Formats: sequence, structure tokens, C-alpha cells
Amino acid sequence: MFDVIVIGGGAAGLMCAMTAAKRGRSVLVIDASNKVGKKILMSGGGRCNFTNMEVTPDNYICANPHFVKSALKRYSNWDFIAMVLEYGIPYHERKHGQLFCDDSAKDILNMLLAECDKAGVKVNTHCNTNKVMAPSTAKPHYTLKTNQGELRSQSLVIATGSLSIPSMGASGFGHDVADQFGLKVLPLRAGLVPFTFSDHVKGISERLSGLALDGTLSCIDVNGQERSFSEAVLFTHRGLSGPAVLQLSNYWQPGSTVSFDMVPSLDMPEWLLAQKQSSPKSLLRTLMGQHLSKGLVVELQALFWADYQDRPVAEITDAVLKQVGEQINGWQLKPSGTEGYRTAEVTLGGVDTDEISSKTLESKKQPGLFFIGEVLDVSGHLGGFNFQWAWSSGFAAGQYV
Repeated sequence: MFDVIVIGGGAAGLMCAMTAAKRGRSVLVIDASNKVGKKILMSGGGRCNFTNMEVTPDNYICANPHFVKSALKRYSNWDFIAMVLEYGIPYHERKHGQLFCDDSAKDILNMLLAECDKAGVKVNTHCNTNKVMAPSTAKPHYTLKTNQGELRSQSLVIATGSLSIPSMGASGFGHDVADQFGLKVLPLRAGLVPFTFSDHVKGISERLSGLALDGTLSCIDVNGQERSFSEAVLFTHRGLSGPAVLQLSNYWQPGSTVSFDMVPSLDMPEWLLAQKQSSPKSLLRTLMGQHLSKGLVVELQALFWADYQDRPVAEITDAVLKQVGEQINGWQLKPSGTEGYRTAEVTLGGVDTDEISSKTLESKKQPGLFFIGEVLDVSGHLGGFNFQWAWSSGFAAGQYV
């Protein structure tokens, strides 16, 4: 019998456990895998992008955009940074305010485990939960049937994450528990995930695999609003990846078009017309080579100006140059899909936040049942925001369990 059982030993679960234990609660963390914190260890290329210098509610996607405000306010990025500093963990800032460990993501996991240990948290790995039973008059506590026997607690915290990266032990367990207790789960799909193509762009991507360029990707989201991200875009043998693509994937709707501006710093139609005056004998591919790699220019030439490839720009009409420029500033792409949960960094959708108290993270319908982290319908942008939600939601629940 424990005061609190946390199912899931990831970022949110460990934060919740240590926070609750510091309040004098007896806490058990159970995890089905062989070790806790696997996603922490593999994140950020093993360096863990643990938070961001600037965290606002606008960095999150949630059906209720106000839901994240309370938790983020009560446990901010600065609170987590203070703990990192207290442990003397060296870290550095990358672009867009992203904070990474200098050495290893192990530093973050070891810090959390040290805090848990100090507060007296018990951690059981290899522990599969087969059944969750609600409190009753006869048994006024949660009862878990597990492969390690029957476990009981007053409060039960679901911190099992979601469907992203199944190789890390991801599962829909948390959503099943929500269903069991009559909580609504919003439709799930992969987020922060590369695009795939089945048309001619697939061949182009294969041939250019490994090439990266800074560009701007845009699409129209489900609410008819334009979403746009300017960062690196990477060609892969399956399609497109890189930060700009991952960010946009959170807003892209299957079947819709993505606009790719390959030279966002220039108005290309205007620039090409100016080049026609100043360098009339140049070929279009030569001019494009000033801004784009040779391999990409060869592919774009075949797509956009094959009939004019050997003509100097002086012999190309302004209308054609303008059209080519517009295509460089807005290549229209139609992804066939994404790489799915296999490589997705987050799962969009999840337990409907209307069912959950934004202050305590407790179910409004089922007293003593809490949901934190990615199992909820809260997804952060790329750049440390999902970890910050784990810390903030874990801390908020840890105050009340």
C-alpha cells in the first residue's frame, strides 16, 4: 500500500514522484521496461534538450490553449534550470533558446533519480500493469494487478506517455485507462515527424538524400490559419525531415499542400529580373547556383525550366522568369503522409484536457486519478517544450497527489 503510485518512469513520472515524496507521501514508480527514463537518454541526440529559454503557452498545441498556463506558471523553465545549476550540470544554449547538456542526457536522468532517491521514492522496473481497479466502499483505494503482484494506492498517476517511438516502450496504456474511467480521448496522430512522398518528389528526395538547406515551410492548419516555420530542411531517402518539417508536421493535415520557400531571404522573381539586366548571358542554373546547391539546381531545372536550360536569361521572357522565381519561393509539395509513430517525437491528441483540472491534473470525474505529460492532449513545439511540459505537469500533480 502506497500513498501514490505513478505508472511510467519517464520525465513527467519521475518529476511527479519526487515532488510528491518531498511532501512526505510514500511513492512507488512502476515501469514496464528494463530501465526508467529511456526517452530522456535518447533525446537531443543523447544530449537532452531539457527546456528552452523562452517558454510560453503559444509553444503548445492543445484543444484548450489555456490549459497549460497554470502548470507552466507554477513550475517554469527557470525552476528546472535552477535544479540543473544546483547539480552543476554543464549545459549550453543553441539557436532558438534550446538548452542542451554539454556532456550527456544521463546527467538529467541521474539528477532526477538522485532527487527521487533522496525523497524516498521506490522504483520498480519490469513491472507490467494488467488491470487497474477503482476504489470502492470495500476497497477505498486503487488496486493494480501486476506481474509483480497486487499494488494499492490512494492516488494513481498515469504518466505512460503516448504512441511515439514504440521501440522506447511507448504504448496506448494511458488512453486505455482514460477510456476505462469514461474520460474522452481526442484523436491521436504522429507529431514532430518527417514527411513522406509517393510522387516524383520521392525520387528527388532519394537523389538528394543528406542535403540540407535553410528554408521556410508553410501550410494551412485545420482552422484555416497559415502556419510557417523557417529552419533547416533535410532531404532523406523517404522524403523531407529537419526542424522546419518536424514543426510543420504538427499542423499539416493529410491531403493538404505544403509550400517550400528555398530562398526565403530573397524575392526571387524580382531578383531574376534584375539578373536579366545585369548578367544577360548567364544561364538560369548558374544564377540559381549562387543560392542553392548544384544537385538541387539540377533537380529544379528538370522540374521548372527544362525547356530553357541552355538559353541565356536574356532570351527568357519576364513572365517565365517570374514564374520560375515564384516556384523557388513557393515549391508546392503534397506529402503522401508522415513516417508515423516509429520516428515521431510526440503524439498529437490524447486525454481531453476538458476532463482534467488544469491546477491539479486530476480527473474531474474520478477522484485520485491524475494524468500528466504526453498522455494528455498537450504537444509542444520542437526545442525543449515537451520536456518542460513533463516537468511542469509532473510538478503540478505532485503537489496534490
